[in-house]
Amino acid sequence: MDPFYLLSLLFIGVILLLSSLFTVKQQTAAIIERFGKFHSIRTSGLQFKIPIIDRVVTRVGLKIQQLDVIVETKTLDDVFVKLKVSVQYVVLKDKVYEAFYQLEYPHDQITSYVFDVVRAEVPKMKLDDVFVKKDDIAIAVKKELQQAMFDYGYDIIKTLVTDIDPDAQVKEAMNRINASEREKIAAQFEGDAARILIVEKAKAEAESKRLQGQGIADQRREIARGLEESVEVLNKVGINSQEASALIVVTQHYDTLQSIGEATNTNLILLPNSPQAGSDMLNNMVASFTASNMIGESMKLKNTENEDEK
Repeated sequence: MDPFYLLSLLFIGVILLLSSLFTVKQQTAAIIERFGKFHSIRTSGLQFKIPIIDRVVTRVGLKIQQLDVIVETKTLDDVFVKLKVSVQYVVLKDKVYEAFYQLEYPHDQITSYVFDVVRAEVPKMKLDDVFVKKDDIAIAVKKELQQAMFDYGYDIIKTLVTDIDPDAQVKEAMNRINASEREKIAAQFEGDAARILIVEKAKAEAESKRLQGQGIADQRREIARGLEESVEVLNKVGINSQEASALIVVTQHYDTLQSIGEATNTNLILLPNSPQAGSDMLNNMVASFTASNMIGESMKLKNTENEDEK
């Protein structure tokens, strides 16, 4: 036999052998058709097919996939809002045939169901409720998709409402409302703080005045005690109470003059302030005390006579 012919046959055999072998990646399913008709589904690993007769039509991924759908709809309070719904789905391993042959555009099918459910649920809610009940919307979408897509070989793992975007003017109004509410609360706190500060300041001032008055009272009490002791000392040397009181007042007068002389920035003017002022003051006070005693004795005598006549 011609060696060239043998080499040709060997080369063709190698080509056919190589074309009959193929690999399938992990989490992937390969669909084999024979003469245009479905033949089998091959999973991950090294696989064999008949060259020319069999061919790999497609490879279907078995990993979890995600489809993001943006739906614009209107709420119960007539606010247009855009919702972003993320659908996580997977092709069932035992339903690869249905997933490929029964449904041509799975993304379009899922999108249609999402639009249908969202536009049925959101118009029942006010805008604030849409934010609060977004999980309820996601559950309703998943329930509807689960029932519709299972027969086509798809399993819905989870649905999420990942974004809620109202109209720009509505968002601006909501931000203003929120800012006003926070300013109101801040003003209330500031008012409470100011009121507490005023109350505490008033309490502190009242306590200060009380202590100040108590100090003044104690000071005057001590002064009176000192004056009493001074009068007693003067009485012991033959000076009566009237003269002693006048002498003490004169002494205080000169003490005051001395204090004024020691101060450099005082604005106090004490009148009269002549050299004989002390002597005059002493004489006037003694005369005043004497007259006062005489008037008191006269009134006492008159009261006694009136009682006798009765």
